[in-house]
Amino acid sequence: MKIQDFKNKKVMVFGWARSGKAAAQRLVELSAIVTVVNGGAFDTDETIYQKLLAAGVTFINHDDDQAIDKSFDFLVKNPGIPYETAIVKKALGLDIPVLTEVEVALSSFDGRLIAVTGSNGKTTTTSLIRDMLKASGQTVTTAGNIGTPVSEVVGPLTSQDTLLLELSSFQLMGLPDIKPDIALITNIFANHLDYHGDRAHYVAAKYQITKNQTANQKLILNADGADTPDFAAKTQAQVVLFSRDNSSDMAWTDGHDLIIEGEHVMPLTAIKLVGPHNLENILAAITVSKIAGVTNEAIKSVLEVFGGVPHRLQYLLTENGVRYYNDSKATDIEATQTALDSFHEPTIWLAGGLDRGDDLTRLIPNLSHVKLVIAFGETQQKVVAIARQAHKPVITVTSVKEAVPVAISSSSAGDVVLLSPAAASWDQYPNFEVRGDEFVNELKENLGV
Repeated sequence: MKIQDFKNKKVMVFGWARSGKAAAQRLVELSAIVTVVNGGAFDTDETIYQKLLAAGVTFINHDDDQAIDKSFDFLVKNPGIPYETAIVKKALGLDIPVLTEVEVALSSFDGRLIAVTGSNGKTTTTSLIRDMLKASGQTVTTAGNIGTPVSEVVGPLTSQDTLLLELSSFQLMGLPDIKPDIALITNIFANHLDYHGDRAHYVAAKYQITKNQTANQKLILNADGADTPDFAAKTQAQVVLFSRDNSSDMAWTDGHDLIIEGEHVMPLTAIKLVGPHNLENILAAITVSKIAGVTNEAIKSVLEVFGGVPHRLQYLLTENGVRYYNDSKATDIEATQTALDSFHEPTIWLAGGLDRGDDLTRLIPNLSHVKLVIAFGETQQKVVAIARQAHKPVITVTSVKEAVPVAISSSSAGDVVLLSPAAASWDQYPNFEVRGDEFVNELKENLGV
C-alpha cells in the first residue's frame, strides 16, 4: 500500500482506544475522509477529539452495522475487536478491506522495516534488538504491540530510517501488504484461540509477517519450532535459523559461552538476563541484529546490562547479597514454571491472584529450589496447599505490599526474591503493571534505595 491509497478515500476507524486515535490522526494527515465509530460516548472535551472534529472527522457513538455501507473504501479496526462483530462482518460482506492501524502507518514508510512476532518473548526480543542496534550507533524507532501505535511515530521517518515493530497476531491479520526487510518469528504456541478459533487460524495470522516477502529479504525462524519446516517451505524470503539447543548459522552456545559466527563472545554467566527461555530470545535478537549490521562488541555490551523488560522476569537490584526479580506479567502457570526454573539459588516466591480455576498442583515439581512461599490474593489457599504438599514453609499476607517486608526479612545473602504470581491481577489490582509497580515501590521503600 502506498501513501496515495488513502488520499480522498472514505475510511471508517472502528474503536477509540489509543490505536484508533492514532489511526484517525494519521488518516487525516494522509488526506482521507474519516469517520470514527465507537460503542460508547466520546469525551468531547478531549484534545484529540476537538482536533479531529475541526479537521472534518465524523464521530458516531454506536457500533451497529447501520454505521457502515458500501460507500466506504476501508475499515480500520482496533486489533482486539473480533472479526465476528457486526460492523466488521458487514464490511467483509461488502468487500471493504478490513485493516489495522499498522497498515495505515506503513503505507507512507519506505525505510528499513524489521518486524517481530511470536507467541512468547516478543517484547523482550524486540527490546534486545532495539538496544543492540542503538549500541552499534544505528538510529531505530520502535513501535507496535510494544506499546506505541506506529501512526504516532512514522510521520517524520525517511527512507534512511529503521522502524522496528513488535506485532501481535491481531495486528498481523489486518496487515495484507506488510513486507519486512527482516522478519522474526520467535516461537508459535496455541495462543489466543478464543479469538482465532483454532490453532490453524492463529498460525495463518503469524504467517502474514512473511507472506509478501521477496528473495532479497530475510525470515528468521526458530529451528526447534513445529511450524518452521512449513514456513520455510512457503516463504520466498531467505530463511535464517536460530536454536537454543543446536548450533546455527549465526549464534549458539556450547553450554558455557555465547558463540557468534564462530567467535566466543562472552561466558553465559556474564549475561544479565536469566532463564533458558530468555537465552532463546537472546539468540533470536542476535540473529536479527547481525543481519542488520550490529557488531559482536555492541551485542556483548547490551547483554552485560540488559535486565529485562518491566514485569517480565525483570531483574531489579541486588541488596545485601539478595537478588530481586519482578515477574508480575506471569499471569498463568506456564509463565511461573519458567520463572521458577530460571533459578537454582534458594528462592523466596511471592504468588497469588485472581482464581480462574487453574490447577496449581502443576507447579509442585518446579518448587525444588524454593525456600519460602508467600501467598496472597484469591488463590492464596491454593498456593498454601501446593506449598504444603511440596513441604515448603508458607506465609500468608493480604497483598504484594504486605509481602515485601516479609520477603526481605526472610532472605539471606545468596537468595532470590521472586514475584511471579501464576495468576491474573484483577482480584486486587487493575492490571499486572500496577501489581508489579507496587512490588518495585515497596522494595525501594523498605530497602531504602
